[in-house]
Amino acid sequence: MARAGLTPERLVRAGAELADEVGFDQVTVSALARRFDVKPASLYSHLRGSQDLKTRIALLALAELADRGALALAGRSGKDALAAFADVHRDYAREHPGRYAAARHRLDPATAAASAGVRHARMTRALLRGYDLAEPDQTHAVRLLGSVFHGYASLELSGGFDHSAPDSDTSWARVVDALDALLRNWPAP
Repeated sequence: MARAGLTPERLVRAGAELADEVGFDQVTVSALARRFDVKPASLYSHLRGSQDLKTRIALLALAELADRGALALAGRSGKDALAAFADVHRDYAREHPGRYAAARHRLDPATAAASAGVRHARMTRALLRGYDLAEPDQTHAVRLLGSVFHGYASLELSGGFDHSAPDSDTSWARVVDALDALLRNWPAP
């Protein structure tokens, strides 16, 4: 019999909080059971295992990122939209490092196709319409933005920019300026 009050949603939220505290790689059904002071077996009526828990946390993180992205992009275009969208990634990584790592968790194709990652990709493409990029350059630009946003956030989270001037905020602003300039002047093939 399942313990009263435990639901898949509550467990996933608690797993996401645990990921932010100890790191996404450390999230397991056993660690989550300790948080609720229950035996791991009692969670298996809600979760299939640690991989299922991690997938569900990844889906939550993708949904949260997509929701934030939609709010940030509303009414914006061009560089203003680019900066707002970039800040969504950086801010989310800073506020929720474990969830941010979860958003990069590999999903099987069917799960990925049904996830908020699709909304996120559409928003990125919508942002890029302001730069008038045709295919395949639009896909190249989507990949570039994802790489820069993720790379910068990951390096910043690991302390990679802590030991030199200028400060990370100044560099971030210049990175966004450079991305805007590149997108406005995309090189011909």
